[in-house]
Formats: sequence, C-alpha cells, structure tokens
Amino acid sequence: MTSILWFKRDLRVADHPALARAVAAGPVLPLYIIEPDYWQEPDMSVRQWDFVQESLIDLRQQLTGIGLRLVIRVGVATDILDDLRRTHAVSAMFSHEETGNSWTYARDLAVADWARVHGVIWTELAQSGVVRRLNGRDGWAKARNTFLREEQVRAPSEVRGVNASSDEVPDLLPPDYCPQRQIGGRTMAMKTLGSFLTERGATYRRDMSSPLTGANACSRLSPYLAWGCLSGREAAQAGAARQREVNGDWAKSLQSFQARLAWRDHFMQKLEDQPTLERRCLHSAYEGLRVDHSARRQAWEKGETGLPFVDACMRYVAATGWLNFRMRSMVMAVASYHLWLDWRRTGLLLARQFTDYEAGIHWPQTQMQSGTTGMNTIRIYNPIKQGHDQDPTGVFTRRWVPELADVPDAYLQEPWKWEDADTLAYPAPIVDVTAAAKEARYRIYAVHRRDGFRAEAARVIDKHASRKDPRGHFVNDRDPRRKTRDQRQGAFDF
Repeated sequence: MTSILWFKRDLRVADHPALARAVAAGPVLPLYIIEPDYWQEPDMSVRQWDFVQESLIDLRQQLTGIGLRLVIRVGVATDILDDLRRTHAVSAMFSHEETGNSWTYARDLAVADWARVHGVIWTELAQSGVVRRLNGRDGWAKARNTFLREEQVRAPSEVRGVNASSDEVPDLLPPDYCPQRQIGGRTMAMKTLGSFLTERGATYRRDMSSPLTGANACSRLSPYLAWGCLSGREAAQAGAARQREVNGDWAKSLQSFQARLAWRDHFMQKLEDQPTLERRCLHSAYEGLRVDHSARRQAWEKGETGLPFVDACMRYVAATGWLNFRMRSMVMAVASYHLWLDWRRTGLLLARQFTDYEAGIHWPQTQMQSGTTGMNTIRIYNPIKQGHDQDPTGVFTRRWVPELADVPDAYLQEPWKWEDADTLAYPAPIVDVTAAAKEARYRIYAVHRRDGFRAEAARVIDKHASRKDPRGHFVNDRDPRRKTRDQRQGAFDF
C-alpha cells in the first residue's frame, strides 16, 4: 500500500520514527504542505518561513540520498491529502505528533476527520518526551527520560518511493529585515551542535545569562529543535556522550544543557495538556487584569521605552531572531508588570520575532513571566539593575542603542539622570520603574487574596507543576511540598 509521510516540524531524515514506520509499510510519498492560512496567523512571521524554506532545501537533499523525492504542495491540508489519496491510491499516512498553536490543533482535528471518512489509517508517533493524552504528571519524567535514552532510529537505506508533482513555492509574506538570523537546515544544525560540544559550550553555565556572552556560549540549537532539523534525542545523547569525555566546568555546563533539554519537554507538555493556555490565563483569576496601552506597547515593540537595556534587547531580537532566556524573561516581565500590558498581545509580537518560536514553550513561559499561572513565584525584573549586572561595560547597550554612545557609564542605564540628557535623541522613560513595579506587585498580590484563589492554584499545580526533589531531580511521587512551584529554568538557553 502507498503511504504518505507528512513532514511538519520534523524536517530531517535521521532519528525519524515516522519515516521508519512508513518505509516498513511499503511505498512512501514524502509530503510537505505549505499552508498559506497557517502563515497568516498572528504568531507566524517571514523570518520563520525563510528558515523553513532553507530547511526544506536541505531536507530534499537528505531524502534524495535515500531514494525519495520530496513533494511540496500549497493549500489546505485536507484538500491536498484527498487529491493524493485519489491519484496515488493512498491507504495510510504517517507523521509525528505536533504540539503547535491552536491553528495546527484545529487543522489536525480536521485531518483526523478526513482520514476516518476515507478509511486512511493515520499513525502519529512521538518525536520528543511530550506524551499525548497524559493522565497526570506523576511518572512523566521517567517516561520522558526513557524515551531520550532509547536508541535513535536509523535512516533507511533502501526505500520504495512514490513520485508526484510539486507546486511552486509562493511568496507568503512581505520581506522581513532580520540580517543576523540563523540559517535553517540539517547541515547547519549539525555544525552548530558540533561547535557547541567541542568549543563554545565550555562556559555555558557561566555565560548563558548575559546577552554579551550568551550569543556564543549558548548552544543556539533552539530553532533547529523547534523546526525538527535536529531531534531532542540526538541533542541529548550527543551532549551525554561529550559529558563522559570532559570534567570540571565543561561537565557542569553540559549538565546544565541536559537540564534545559528536560525543561524544554516539560514546558511543551503544559500546552499539550491544556491547549487553551495559548489564549487564556492558566489561573482564571488573572483574566481581565490588564488592558492594552497601545502607545506603551508600540514603544516596547520598537525599543523606544526610554529604558536602555530593554530597548537594546528588543532591537537585538528584531535583528537576530534570538535572545537568551534571561533577557526574554526580562523584556516580557517589563511589558507585563512595569507597562501593565496584556501578555497575549506582547506574546504575539515576541512569537513573530523569534525564529525559534515553539508554541509549547513560548506560551507557558509567557504566562510564567507575566505572573498569570497561579503557581510560579512573581518575578518583577528591575531593568536598570539587569543592565548593570548583565552589561557592566555598556558594550551591548551602546551597540543596539547608539543614541547613548556618549553617555558616561555611570548614567548609561539611567540616562535621564545625566546632566546633558536634554541633548540626547532618545526618549525619556515612559514609566517610573520603581513606582510601576510597586503598583504591579500590589495588583498581582491583591488577586492572590481573592476567595477561591488558592483552591484553583492547587489544581493548576497538581496538573502542571514538575515533580522535583530538593536536589532538582525530576521525581514521580505525590509529596505536595515538592511541587509548590516550577523551578526557574530556561527552556530557550540552547
């Protein structure tokens, strides 16, 4: 029988369980569907699409190497699948499970209905530690770690392929100026993994927090993991192999890297378990708490808040498509607390900016940094202090906010205090940092005092919180003292 192998966020041939199952079943028709409606969603962007196009070119070469020809079609998934079913007598389809945004969730439901109606057997396989239809978090970590330790699925060498015509690749979105974006594809993924494990990763633990050093010290694998050019299992096993070869700071850095890979699956599991998390506060008491201040939001988006370190970070991510985790947390926290903006609007802006956008990580983290989960510690970053701590010489701030090039170090993060501030072509801060933080803290903790808050928070904790022992290891027990909060970990420090 002819099987469709439907590629989504798994643009590779190595360690690809769905490919292996499809090949075992018979002739294979490898398919990638360009869905214009998907790319018009408010969380998608042309920098992501450009990365995907590069990854598809690489995927086509990988498939050619094992005797398959990638078919690319443009349109609605159910229409394309039905056309291929009729013209190629398709009776089965294989793909990986996807924890995506609400659009992909609805699309997959429609595809499942189509498959049932037409008698097409659709087999979805896991490609990560995320577990579909999970009954509870107890035991999840063990299952996740078991999956990560399993032998990688080898790419097949002999394949019976099915040829079909491809569509022209359209221009889906207007151009996006992102000059320092990472290049997509499996080839670049492997080069990036290799340079991290042999050179750049030695200072990972020490240097990941600063935007100055994090760009080099972090693995920079996040977009390749997000779009499936590299599997999480490949990254984890390569890191473990290297960890056995080194010691000292190297070993500690790779231990931290493994922890971030685990937290990546942990946060994706949250959206898998509760798809509404993308658009509704995890704890309902926070609904309606914030409103949209368009002038503040636009200043934040453009990097014109008058808060130098925040503006530097926002301009940096616009130009590169990436930002280290601590700075992602800070810019989101400033938007949510100091500027009192609703996380849904600001979260969409950041989603479009990130080449490595992964809905399953982005939205749980967005809510976590906005204080709407009901189970995480409220962290109101002081952007002035962060500037002093993470950019002590001002190199990063001055590079991305050149208007401040002549401001003395002592005033760089608070230029409004400089005696010549009126000569700067730079705005005054749109909020008083201290007063805004105080007001935000009061409003957030007022919600905690409402009737029923603790009861709902307990339910959120039971469903979503990690099971960790005091040493930080995932555990599988039900001790409530060990799941009162998620640990502060970065799912994007790759």
